[in-house]
Amino acid sequence: MRRRLAGLPATLLLLALLAPVAAPASAVADGATDATRKHRTATVTTSVETPPLYDDEAGGNASGDDPAIWVHPDDSDRSLVLATAKEGGLRVYGVAATELQSVAATPAPRADGVPGRFNNVDIAYGLRVDGRATDVAVVSDRYNDQIRFFAIDPAGADAAVPLTEVTAPELEFLFSPDRETVAEDHTAYGLAVYQPRRGAAYAVVTQEGSTTIATARLTTGPDGVGYTDVEHLAMPGEFRLPDGTTWVPCEEPGVGPQLEGLAVDRRTGTLYAAQEDVGLWRVPLPLGSGAPRLVDKVKDFGVHDAYDPESEECAPVDPVAPSYGGKNLTADAEGVDIWYGPGRTGYVIVSSQGDDTYGVYDLTGHNRSLGTFRVAGDGVDDVNGSDGLAVSNAPVGEYETGLLVTHDEPETGPDVDPDRDATGFSYVHWGDVAEALHLR
Repeated sequence: MRRRLAGLPATLLLLALLAPVAAPASAVADGATDATRKHRTATVTTSVETPPLYDDEAGGNASGDDPAIWVHPDDSDRSLVLATAKEGGLRVYGVAATELQSVAATPAPRADGVPGRFNNVDIAYGLRVDGRATDVAVVSDRYNDQIRFFAIDPAGADAAVPLTEVTAPELEFLFSPDRETVAEDHTAYGLAVYQPRRGAAYAVVTQEGSTTIATARLTTGPDGVGYTDVEHLAMPGEFRLPDGTTWVPCEEPGVGPQLEGLAVDRRTGTLYAAQEDVGLWRVPLPLGSGAPRLVDKVKDFGVHDAYDPESEECAPVDPVAPSYGGKNLTADAEGVDIWYGPGRTGYVIVSSQGDDTYGVYDLTGHNRSLGTFRVAGDGVDDVNGSDGLAVSNAPVGEYETGLLVTHDEPETGPDVDPDRDATGFSYVHWGDVAEALHLR
């Protein structure tokens, strides 16, 4: 069952459209100077990365994108990192970044199902599967415009087969009226799980090439895990600027300024969503219950560009035109996740793909900027072009203060074939990030 929200009430819509032109949040945090927050990007290092994935026929057309971290409740050494590999399906890694399982993107369990393209992944905890509380990997499938579900074996890294698909058959398309429309590729893209305290579980999903966000209530039954009650909400796609002009982010024809990276604050039900060419949004859930607020803007926010069909790139109409953007994110704004501290404290982490850095924001108040960092390699390559990321505040093996996992593209180094399109994922000690940015 799908229901499209009529849109935000007039007052809330006005607030949503005005929000992008508000002054950016302060870039100064407690205990830090203006200079360290506004002008310095900290560096942390990693020496741990997964084996390379290759986006070619020999590599199974595997291209890494988005990770999720499942922490074993009793033995953190048996925790798992799950990662999407697009047409290559899913990969399952242990705490040492070794590959434990490769899950093929098989056809969706529909009469018209086709082989999948797995884009983003998150975890729903304690769903009733076969009468037992089961943790489930929840995955967006672009080629089938739906969500797929994989039960996690409670043995974790000790299991012979950590993931098993439990997707119910004949699930509805999330954004498309029929299979023919699915082929146009404006389908399920970014994804995050939301589990309110009242016990229900939801997936939040974005649409590729569009400003639309959907929510779907997860269901369980004898045929597996599915969803219902699909609702949609269109986010802003054009913005009024202080100079009186209207800015529309430059995209190729037929494509809107899409959102991908998502994370839901599990304590407040607030969605944080990265609109790639716009910035980081804060969106109340349920959809339509409050006005979205633009927390931070990409650096070239408000710069009028023109699309060149020959180069398939956008270029400024006026190279010296002013920007109304922030200082932390260089388009594309991509992966988003939350590190939880005591009470309601914590941090929102966003990957700034355009300059290979990450922005960190306070989870409380007005989500002020707390600084940026990059990840350098120690015996491995530096992290570049990060797309998805995931962070855990719980110990994960040797990562006693938490683990940050981030996508890396292109993957390079002595063990990587330079003639092939390689991607991977890198593991970072969260404590190193906290120390580098002087976080509490």
